[in-house]
Order: sequence, then C-alpha cells, then structure tokens
Amino acid sequence: MFVKTIELATASKPTLYLRTIFAALAACLIVKTCWFSRLWLSEPRGLTDFDAFHIAAQRVWLGDIDQVYQVEKLAQMQKEIANGKVDFLPWAYPPQFDLLVAPFAFLPVGTAYFLFTAATLGFYLVVLRLIAGSYFALTLLVLLPALIITIVFGQNGFLTGGLLGLVCLTIHRRQVVAGLALGMMVIKPHLALAFALYSLLKRRWIAVLTAGAFVLASSAVSTILLGSQIWVAFFTSVHHSRIFLERGFFPLFRMISPYAALWTAGLPSWGAFLGQAVVAILGLAGIVFAIYRGFPRRWSLGLTAIVSVLISPYAYDYDLPILGIGFALLLPDLARLASEGERATIYGLILVAGSYGMLQAFRLHLQYGPNADMPQQALSIGGIAIVVLFGLIFRILLRKDAPDNITGKVGKFA
Repeated sequence: MFVKTIELATASKPTLYLRTIFAALAACLIVKTCWFSRLWLSEPRGLTDFDAFHIAAQRVWLGDIDQVYQVEKLAQMQKEIANGKVDFLPWAYPPQFDLLVAPFAFLPVGTAYFLFTAATLGFYLVVLRLIAGSYFALTLLVLLPALIITIVFGQNGFLTGGLLGLVCLTIHRRQVVAGLALGMMVIKPHLALAFALYSLLKRRWIAVLTAGAFVLASSAVSTILLGSQIWVAFFTSVHHSRIFLERGFFPLFRMISPYAALWTAGLPSWGAFLGQAVVAILGLAGIVFAIYRGFPRRWSLGLTAIVSVLISPYAYDYDLPILGIGFALLLPDLARLASEGERATIYGLILVAGSYGMLQAFRLHLQYGPNADMPQQALSIGGIAIVVLFGLIFRILLRKDAPDNITGKVGKFA
C-alpha cells in the first residue's frame, strides 16, 4: 500500500516532489562547495575525490602529470595540501581524463568543484528526464541517496551516467552521437563494456566505428600533449590499484561490486575475483539473451545499463547514476508488469545500494571519531543488492515475455 501511495503521489504531484528533490540536491551542492572552499573550517580538512581531480589538473600544466600515477609522489602531494590529514586517494584514470579536468586547475578548488558538479549534474538530469518521462519524479526519489553521494564526493558519476544515457537515447537513431558518447567513456572504460557488447550485437556499426575513432584520436592527442611516458605511468597505476584491491586497501564497504561483497564476507581475493567473473559473464549473457529473444529496446538497454555496474570489481556507489538510467528505462513497464511487492523490493534494493556505504562510513566515523585510524573494512552488500535486482527484473521481464505482453518500440526508442 505504501508503494502505491508513493507512486500515485509522484504521478499526481510531480512538481512538488521535483522541487523538493532539486532543493535537497542544491542544498547539498552549496554545503559541499563551502566545505571545499574552507569557508567555516579553522583546521585542515580531509580530502575527497574531487581534490584528486584538482591535483591532477594542476600537474597537467606543471608538466609532470605522470607523477600523479606514482603512489609515493601522489601521497606526498595530498599530504601537503591537507597538512598531513589525508586518506590516500590513488589515481588510475586514463590520460584522456587528465585533459578533461585540466581547465579546472585555473580555479580555486571550491569554484572548480561547483562548476564541475553542477554542470555534470545538470547534464545527467536532462538526459534522465528524456528517458524517464512521466516517471522522472519517482526515478529521482529512488535514486536520491546515490545522487547525494556523488555530489558529496565530487565524483564523475553524473558525467558517466549522462554519457551512457545519451547512448541509450541515440544508439538507434543518431549513431554518430551515440558513438561519440560511447567513445568518451574512455575515461572509465570498464563501465562501458556492456554497451560496447550491445552495440556490436545490434550491429550499430557507425556507432562502433565512431567510438573507436574517438578513442584512437583522443589517445593520440593525449600522447602528443602529455608525452608517451603517460601510458607507462597509467598502466603501472592500474597494476598497483589491482594490488590495493586484492589487499583490501580501499573502503570496500562503499563498493557495489560482487567482488567487494565476497571479499568482505571472508573469501580470499582469488575467490572474490572468480565470483566477480561469474557475475560479469552471466550479466553479459543476459544481454545476449535479451537481444536475441527480441526484448523491446527499452528492456534490452535497461538491462545493459544495470549490467554495466556489475562487470568490474572496481565500482563505487557514485557509479550508481548509470544504474539509474537502466531503472528509468525499465520503470514504465515494471510499473505495469511487476506486483506491488516486486516493485517495493526493486525500489528498496536501489535505495540500499545507494545509501549503505555512506551509512557505514557515518557509523565508523561515530564509533572511532573523525581523527582516529578507522578500519577500512565492513561488510559490503551493494554488489549483492544489484545482483538480486538484476535477477528480479530479468525474471519479471522473462515472465511477461509473451506475444501479447511485448510492448515493442516505445517513445524515443522507436
């Protein structure tokens, strides 16, 4: 009954809900901008993800961006900025992302944070609105914890979510645009693998070639501007990140991968990687099945978006805006095909995946204090929640996959 009430309320009074959600997001953005700008801080603050972006941007212009990929040198840079109060933030982004953030070096970190986060959030909301249609308010309500987390850390989840959402909007109508958006995912290529598979299976050759050309061209530009040594530094950093992941040096409780869930549950790293590989293979197989079974485009693309965050062991809660794209694609049909209990479970799983990591971080903060050395690990459940979510949605769609239930081409996906 509660689920129906929320659904009816967001449908009958969407403007009220949207204003409330937008106000919450704006308030969060303003507070974090003040925090980054140190407006009320008398002591050095800790660093978050956007600080790493800003450091990399500055090193691009200093001509030694390769040092950001070196653990010891990056750690020293971060300690100098935070006066020793820092949890190490590794850097393993492709060189293309270095160039993307480079212009922000000329702005104070607070201003740079505001412009980057506001612009990418606006981009994401526009794309999500085009996909979700009349379900926009309900979609935002379910995604709210994930959206707030992305704002809090100044991460690029809105950018990647918006790019893959743009792929969904254009892959069957404007392949060049879809290819450019897919190619721009070179900044986080592990999150684009499912969409690359979709494009190949659907024979979107123009999109595939455009994406490939963009990746090659951007790689060439990066090499010219940053030097060939940048690639050695990048791949070395990726190798180090894998070692850190195996040894649990990252806050795995904030990750949304099956690997993190299995590792924190007590499995050795090789067992957790094996579980991650099985989930990735099954997810990709689900995309293949959906396409060759003739699922409607919204269904196939929605499943592809969900699988995108299940492939890599390195996926955080701030990557959930991508899952939001899949949720928005599937929601119109889930509202019609799923029972009230199934819909409640779907909403709950997304809320859990989006809020669990921050709730655990808050608990550890209260338990050990802001300046104490806190344990890195607590149980991670985000990956399990998303696996169950994918399985439940796939079961609902498969159950309704009959000639009189297939909706065919829908709206902008016609």
